[in-house]
This record gives sequence, structure tokens and C-alpha cells, in this order.
Amino acid sequence: MNAQQIANRAYGISPTHVIKRALVAHLVYALQPSSVSFSARLPSPHEPNERHRAHIAGVNALTIDRFDGRYLLSGGADSSVALWDLEARPTVVDGDATYAPLSTMRKTAEEHKLGITQVSFYPFDSLAFLTSSYDHTVKIYSSETLMPSASFDLGSVVYSIALSPIASHLLVACATQHPTVRLVDLRSGASSHSLAGHSGAILSTAWSPTREHILASGATDGSVRFWDVRRSVSELGILDMEDSVGLLGRPASLFMRNSVQGKAHRGPVNGIVWTEDGHHLVTCGHDQRIRVWDTNTGANTLANFGPMVKNSDLAPCIPLLPPAKHLQSGKDVLFYPNEHEILGYELFDGKLFRRLRRTEQQKQMYGIRGQGQRNAKDKITSLAWRAHDVEMYSAHSDGSISVWLPRTEEDAALDEEAHEEQESKDESKKRKRGVLDEIYQDLTKRSLTFGGM
Repeated sequence: MNAQQIANRAYGISPTHVIKRALVAHLVYALQPSSVSFSARLPSPHEPNERHRAHIAGVNALTIDRFDGRYLLSGGADSSVALWDLEARPTVVDGDATYAPLSTMRKTAEEHKLGITQVSFYPFDSLAFLTSSYDHTVKIYSSETLMPSASFDLGSVVYSIALSPIASHLLVACATQHPTVRLVDLRSGASSHSLAGHSGAILSTAWSPTREHILASGATDGSVRFWDVRRSVSELGILDMEDSVGLLGRPASLFMRNSVQGKAHRGPVNGIVWTEDGHHLVTCGHDQRIRVWDTNTGANTLANFGPMVKNSDLAPCIPLLPPAKHLQSGKDVLFYPNEHEILGYELFDGKLFRRLRRTEQQKQMYGIRGQGQRNAKDKITSLAWRAHDVEMYSAHSDGSISVWLPRTEEDAALDEEAHEEQESKDESKKRKRGVLDEIYQDLTKRSLTFGGM
């Protein structure tokens, strides 16, 4: 927040909420790695330096309940699931805070047999959650007992699931290895129907945050399609990366059938997310591109995110959009899990403002060796934002969960001041030690004579 904004508030020109939003936006831009960690088993008093991961294998998926922002849910590559209470008192070891799980579900043959692909809390409370897995199933669990209450076998790998944050219906959109979007109705406990149109495996789905029956999907055929699940002919339209004007050049024309078989990406599309107001859609593909679309016209906004974007796996690669209330109007930002780092971009012009990486000390803590080298264990697999706070969480293939907290210029100045003070003390001690050494050496070099009686 600059001096002009403070002056405007002092003179009553700017209302309080404007200043608050500017301050919080400043914190979003100041995210840095923190020393907070998550461990399935806390260090023992006999081995205080021992560190345990959140999951024995990698962490494939992460989510935080969107109401209280209190519970974090993680799904492992070994099919384990863990629930964490972010408001619990962490254990502090050598100044570092470590969270223990509130409850865990270890790998068992009765539950998922293969790795978790995605986790999601029930749309309207955190008492239940859903998981999808490479073992072809989607399961519903109680958050209190971590016991499954229902299971759906879809007959093919389930890459991701999506639940509407606003809908009265309880349809789960499932992206599977089959070239149709599968819809599971939680009320009836059955697979309701499928949405056909893609010619390859579905990798990502996302419900509109403003229209409860509108769904977007991306597939290995490079297309992104829109659906209205109420209609017999469900497909509404398809995005075309060559179209920067919009279908027919008029508003709302996206939601009309389009016979042109356009492509949103030159390769599989494994990431889709809507902006909070539903006016834009963000997609990610194996052509190493992030694209932003106007959902009123279907136009490619041509936002350019540069050559640093990496994306090559079929697993979900979903960008994170912080809540709009934290940012200035029209100044949305995007955090992208770019293999071994998180890239922060301004959404509508693609400007890179932050590259977030774990410290070398954090990597070594979990056995990540080598600087500047590609290491599969260090890959970021999922991002989550904590509601009501400026906190971001990331899941990693080494089994760890990292926390990213704001570190402002004022914090950096205080740290620098403390560092300089410590250096001054060390220099003073060194100077005193040097004086003592000189006195000692001077005494040892003198020749001693003893006079006779």
C-alpha cells in the first residue's frame, strides 16, 4: 500500500474496504515459503531432527473446506487419505511448526487399491468428502470416521471429479479414461447419464460458479466443450484457440451449438478452472500454454503467459485463482503448479510477478538433492487456498505438504535488521577474541629471564 492510498483514506477519499482490499492484495503478492510442515508421525524426543512426510508416498491431491477454511484434506499416491485441522496447535521443534493429522486412512485393500487422483469436500459442508482414484472408483466418506458410505465403479481410470459450488443438484462430473463425461447423482446413488462429444479421454471438468447446470470439460483431443446437463442435446459449444472475437462475434453465442470442431489446445487439456464471477475460463494443455477465455462469447483473450509454462502429465494440472475479494477489481491473479515451482501471474495480461520455490533446506529435509536439477520427487501436484486467509498450500510428489505465507518488505527489513545486529555482535566477539589472541601471542614470544640471588 503506497503513501497516496494512505493519504486518500486519511482525507476520507477512499472508503475502508478499498484500503483493506489493497492491503490484502499486497499480501497475496508477497507469498513466500514458510517453515510450517505436515507429518504423519511427529519427531520423537530422542530424534528431534527426524522428519516424517504427510504421506509415505507422494501427495496427489489437496483441498481445504471452503466455509471455515479449517480442514485440509490430502490424498496419497499410495491410496491413503489424511485430514488435518489447521486450527489445531502444531508441535514446535527447533522453531518449526509441525501439524499432525486429525485422522488418517491408511492404504487398505478394502478402500482404494490404487492412488488417489482428486479429493473434494461435500459442496455445502465439510462433514463428508469424495475421492477419485486410478482404481476406477469414486467414493464418498464421512469426515468424522473416514469410513466410506458409498462407492461408484466407473469402469475406467478417474482422473478428476467436480462438484458444483452453487447447484441444488448433487451431480458429480467425472473425468475418466472413457471419451464421455460421466455424471454420478449422489441423491440416487447411481450414474445418471453421460455426455458424449469428445474423441479422447476426459482429463478435467469444472462446473460454472454462476450457472448451476453448465459444465466445461477438457480432453486428450485438445478440445474444451460446454454442456447443459438439463438438455437432451447437452453440448452447447466448443472453444477455438484461433477465435479471438467470439463465435459469430456476439455476446452469449457460446451457449449455442457450434458445428466447427475447434481446438482449445494443441494437445491434451488437463486443467480447467472458472473465475469467481463466471465471466472467464482458464485452461491448461500439453502445448505448454495457459489460455483465458471470455465465457460470454467464447473468445480467446490472447493472454500470453510466456515460455516458462510446463505441462506433460495426464494427471490434473489445475491453476489456483485466489478469492476475488482479496484483489483489486479486474486485477485477478493465477498461481500455476509448474513442476518444481509455483508461478504467479496476473491473469488477464499474463505478467509473471512471482516464482515460488521451496528452500534448499526444505528439499534436503525430504531427501531432495541437487540444485537446479529435475527431480520427480520435487514435483508439485496440487494447490489449495485457505478460505478467509492469505495462505496457500501445495502438495508434492515427495509426500510433503508445503505452506506459503505472506512475507512483506517490512518483515524482510526486520529480518535484515536482526541479521545485521547479529553480525555486529559476532564482529564484536571476533574483535575481542583477536585482542586476547594478540596479548597471548605477545606474552609467549617474550623471553623470560630470572635474576640470581
